[in-house]
Amino acid sequence: MISVESGEELTYAALETATRRDAQLLRSLGLKRGDTFALWSRNNARVLEINLALQRSGLYMVPLPVRLKKAEAAYIVGDSAAQVLIVDASIAEAVALAKDIEALCPNVRHVYCLYDDVDGIERWETASAAMPDAMIDDPSTGAPMVYSSGTTGRPKGVRHPLPEGPFDEEHAYAKLHGNRYSVEPGSIFLLSSPLYHAGPLAFALAELRNGGTVLLFDKFDAEKVLAAIDRYKVKRAQFVPTMLIRMLKLPEAVRESYDHSSLEAVIHSAAPCPIDAKRAAIEWLGPILHEIYGGSENAGSTLIDSHEWLRKPGSVGRPMVGKFHICGEDGRELPVGESGAIYFSGGKTFEYLNDPEKSKDARHPDNPGWLTFGDIGYVDEDGYLYLTDRKSFMIISGGVNIYPQETENLLIMHPGVADAAVFGVPDPDMGEQVKAVVQPADWTNANEDFAKELTDYCLASLAPHKCPRSIDFERALPRDATGKLFKRELRKRYLENSE
Repeated sequence: MISVESGEELTYAALETATRRDAQLLRSLGLKRGDTFALWSRNNARVLEINLALQRSGLYMVPLPVRLKKAEAAYIVGDSAAQVLIVDASIAEAVALAKDIEALCPNVRHVYCLYDDVDGIERWETASAAMPDAMIDDPSTGAPMVYSSGTTGRPKGVRHPLPEGPFDEEHAYAKLHGNRYSVEPGSIFLLSSPLYHAGPLAFALAELRNGGTVLLFDKFDAEKVLAAIDRYKVKRAQFVPTMLIRMLKLPEAVRESYDHSSLEAVIHSAAPCPIDAKRAAIEWLGPILHEIYGGSENAGSTLIDSHEWLRKPGSVGRPMVGKFHICGEDGRELPVGESGAIYFSGGKTFEYLNDPEKSKDARHPDNPGWLTFGDIGYVDEDGYLYLTDRKSFMIISGGVNIYPQETENLLIMHPGVADAAVFGVPDPDMGEQVKAVVQPADWTNANEDFAKELTDYCLASLAPHKCPRSIDFERALPRDATGKLFKRELRKRYLENSE
């Protein structure tokens, strides 16, 4: 493991020793199989160590997003019944929670800090180093319990049953990942997405299980990532569409000044990628893009490589496990080509912790083994899935259903747009109207003339009812570190202002 920003490097031998000691420490704190602890940290070596420790301790670990406020994190720590909290000393809100832990989270019995000393809080590294480096007496497989991002409501923990087999049995996803991307020991995998999300964490652990070297960024920077690919001769990388778009929007001279010929596979996930952006990325990097669609719930997932995608532009592929069911409002399956709620069967089961209603809503009313992420889409005649949008973001204007993702994808490809969000706001005649909020690449363009230019740009490609009736400008849109847009938060602001 190599941390780009800090320069810290960790060999497999050092990682194994640290992982065993971490597991011993967790046991010494009274945590037994099925118990929970929480980790609030940036991307660093300790995160990987602690995640590997939970994998042999039979525990649930709740990863907390870096940008949370103290109260938001306290809710998750309390809701998860975490008994131990480990915080990165460089995150001010995390330190503040740690110091107020008795009042805010009485379920937490022990608190530790990482990477620096904090008055009144014990260092995790010091406590771990004092532990024996032998395997714990009762190893078993644990699992992360990721909380939903909160884009459609208050976050809830996605809890999967713990595996029952021995902790060191062959890991199915790691084997699949290693075979699919030809992972060779010592080859470099670049990761710039946060490890508190399920996908990046799964990729990192799969690489380590296959002997790969994880080149870890704490924060994404388009040019620094390209420089790292050149310097370290990176073989594989994982990005989200926002990252690909930011690299594509670098001046061509900057992009072409770095050698990316070592890349053999680029995985992208977490959000839909605009067709024009993906086509441009394939033209630039070559047909090495692999798209994965899924969710923290792990109810199902799809995969599509570049060659398939060029034949089926816009598709997110066919299922890796199980099968699709596209269902209408009445729950009945729809014909090929018709959009409806996407359900998966044959995948893993899950529950939302402490929320039976949300768990019920994720299941088909007549077939509880069919599970959904809440997305809308359709399947073509060859069994390829196309996403339309999330059900909760659908706009109904004059009785017509409008899926804003299509308009967002178009706006974000305008050369003068850095970011865009599209959603519905109340309209006295039509029920709802289409609103766009745009982050200009140059703030001096935040004016009526540019708004008209963008409206005309949309009208040239989309039916009028899909185009924004009004456009506002903001200096930055609320996204998490994986590039997911907090549209609910943004839309709420506009709804409050319209009341």
